[in-house]
Amino acid sequence: MTELLFWPLVAGLVLTLIHAWFGLHVLARGVVFVDLSLAQVAALGLTVAILAGHGVQSEAAYWYALAFALAGAVLFALARGYERNIQQEAVIGIVYAVSASLGVLALDRAPQGAEHIKQLLIGSILTVTSQEVGALAALYACIGFVHFAVRRALVDVSFHPQQAAAQGRRVFLWDVVFYGSFALVVTSSVRIAGVLLVFAYLIVPAALAGLFTPDLLRRLLIAWALGIALTAAGLYASWTWDLPTGPAIVSVFGAATA
Repeated sequence: MTELLFWPLVAGLVLTLIHAWFGLHVLARGVVFVDLSLAQVAALGLTVAILAGHGVQSEAAYWYALAFALAGAVLFALARGYERNIQQEAVIGIVYAVSASLGVLALDRAPQGAEHIKQLLIGSILTVTSQEVGALAALYACIGFVHFAVRRALVDVSFHPQQAAAQGRRVFLWDVVFYGSFALVVTSSVRIAGVLLVFAYLIVPAALAGLFTPDLLRRLLIAWALGIALTAAGLYASWTWDLPTGPAIVSVFGAATA
């Protein structure tokens, strides 16, 4: 069991570290479903790659997905400037629904379309390799370093947007940085963990941490601890009862929330 679950557990650790940080920002911005929406836009890009004859795990498919996700990120950054006319969450919901519909229509014409949809939803974290985990860790470490370097601006724009605007910070620019890096993280994570598990990593630990303390650093530390513990519990449940790994971890996250 240890050999089989070791790398999925390490992958869960890596996903927790980056997604908990983004989750705190997402909750502060009030755009809870932006992760699902960006993931669905990335999935649409992956669908286009499949129709173009590329494999699901190919490099070309990844770049298709990333290009679509980055386009969605820029759209969300632009939408924030029009919140007085249309709520950003409404734009996020519309983008999700349209992307999902277009993806289903496209995959209906692709061989094994239903299987592709299932893979996008639940991922394949149980079969993750050490090379994939290493690549993810290196990428997320770079993104984490950038966010740490500009953390004051990002925190101000997410948690104190009016104050940031009053101080002359370029809110749109920092929104592009936030959503652009978020799109890169989501695109990379969905390939391994699937849409549902990525959403759970983003929202659940950050939301639960908010029950214990209002302090940002303490919430981040609690979210990390919760994410790692719940991942281990989900993997154990998957092994013990022979359950699909991704849905089992999501269910444990849901039980913890309840």
